[in-house]
Amino acid sequence: MRTFTNEFRREAVRLVETSGRSIGEVAEDLGIGKSTLGKWLTRHRETDLLSGPHEDTAKEQARLHKENEILRAERDLLKKAVAFFAKKTSR
Repeated sequence: MRTFTNEFRREAVRLVETSGRSIGEVAEDLGIGKSTLGKWLTRHRETDLLSGPHEDTAKEQARLHKENEILRAERDLLKKAVAFFAKKTSR
């Protein structure tokens, strides 16, 4: 299994975002899988989005929606954990 440096990943993402070429074209040129590059791009965009606050109101709204989604998932997980442990200790 090949491993890639963070610098290589950042450069690959930058190429997709600035070259006007598709993910598939960039991936082929770099000799990596299209899905691999797609995952790197998604991870980069989420990290960038969550690094707010942003001046751009649309980007800030998207960041807040993503943050709310994460918080709801954490809350739901904690609710399930409380119910599980409450049931386990009442036996």
